[in-house]
Amino acid sequence: MELEAGSFRDRTGRIFYSNENVFRGLTGSAVPEWQALRGSRFFPRLVQEGKIVATEQVEPAGEWAAVLRHERIPFISYPYEWCFGMLKQAALLQLELMEAALAEDLTLKDATPYNVQWRGCRPVFIDVLSFHRLRPGEPWAGYRQFCELFLNPLLLEAYKGVPFQPWLRGSLEGIPPQDLLALLGARDLLRRGVLTHVWLHARSQARYDEAAQSRDVKRELAAAGFRKELILANVRGLARVVEGLALPERRSAWAGYGEDPGYAGADREEKERFVREAVAHQRWGLTWDLGANTGAYSRIAAAGSDQVVALEADPRAVERLFEEGRKAGDSRVLPLVCNLADPSPGRGWRGRERKDLPERGLPDLVLCLALIHHLVIGANLRLAEVLDWLAGLGRFLVIELVTREDARVQGLLRHRDDLYEDYGLPVFERELAASFEVLRRQELPSGRRILYFAKSRRR
Repeated sequence: MELEAGSFRDRTGRIFYSNENVFRGLTGSAVPEWQALRGSRFFPRLVQEGKIVATEQVEPAGEWAAVLRHERIPFISYPYEWCFGMLKQAALLQLELMEAALAEDLTLKDATPYNVQWRGCRPVFIDVLSFHRLRPGEPWAGYRQFCELFLNPLLLEAYKGVPFQPWLRGSLEGIPPQDLLALLGARDLLRRGVLTHVWLHARSQARYDEAAQSRDVKRELAAAGFRKELILANVRGLARVVEGLALPERRSAWAGYGEDPGYAGADREEKERFVREAVAHQRWGLTWDLGANTGAYSRIAAAGSDQVVALEADPRAVERLFEEGRKAGDSRVLPLVCNLADPSPGRGWRGRERKDLPERGLPDLVLCLALIHHLVIGANLRLAEVLDWLAGLGRFLVIELVTREDARVQGLLRHRDDLYEDYGLPVFERELAASFEVLRRQELPSGRRILYFAKSRRR
């Protein structure tokens, strides 16, 4: 059995894996909470709707008072890899679950996006131990966490146009209201949600922290008759705020790249045919589409893959891919914001609480289309190192070389041509052959782009 390094913070249970199965061990104190959840009306309904991870109780083992088995999520992702729309939909799911729980005198003790994962573009809540019975007079313990990890990042991007991903990657605890308040202007206080959930929250949090040092604030709230109706009103108010948030208008260089007339016609038709034939080579478990843009080739790969992870550095391109997938109910293509020259590292305690990309599941097939010139010239990476990384990543590779004759490459090389002697057709094919067995090679009609289907010599 393999313990999940990221589940250690829960003192009432622990995630572990065995033979591709996902189990959760429960302590004695967690069993009544699980029984209350299992006996509720909303739990089986939301599991059936795909909003809560499928869960069943199995025979206990070892030190655990009870053991649950969960369905396995195809690929684990983190909020700092999500686009705006993904964080928004995850927030709305969290609030929906909270309202459903309150209706049956249950609550959620946590309100973190790390409890939400994805089946393609459909969010699913995975932490069943976050539910527990609501005690009389008990406030919503997860409110602060919801604001710092859901609401404040969304407000930051919606109202100031500042991407939240670097903030959440830099702090696993999110954005405190005091920090967000320092970035907002006086006029922003009039925007929906700011006065109540940022300004007042920052002031009340400061008073709470001071009061907590000298008295039991939770006990005082209970004695004052704090009612669940107040929590419900807060949850519904937050849902209205989140629902009304939208990205500010801003043009993205890459979100429209797929429609570029300079990359159309015969080249595009032949490229799509080549990728379809490579995908049809066998059935793939996990496919990665590197530099996926708006996902045209991710969708082609999905036809022959159990799961496709579409990695793209431009959040606006990911946003477009996500919204299209969400409307279509796509459960196979997971779009993520990822700069491949600076991918998500191991984060948290000992760097293992949140894993880097390869640790979460190596792909069987990798698509690397019209990307190499951006990594080698644009990001100043060595060609040999990029191909070596790809060889250790997936067993099979579809890769496209955009030659020096192409206008985009010439633009990148302007005034720097002599610095990139390792970028060219002879060098590329030599380095590719060192790490891969080339199964098929095809030059596109323009003569400026070449496709390769190859098998890694290392996997």
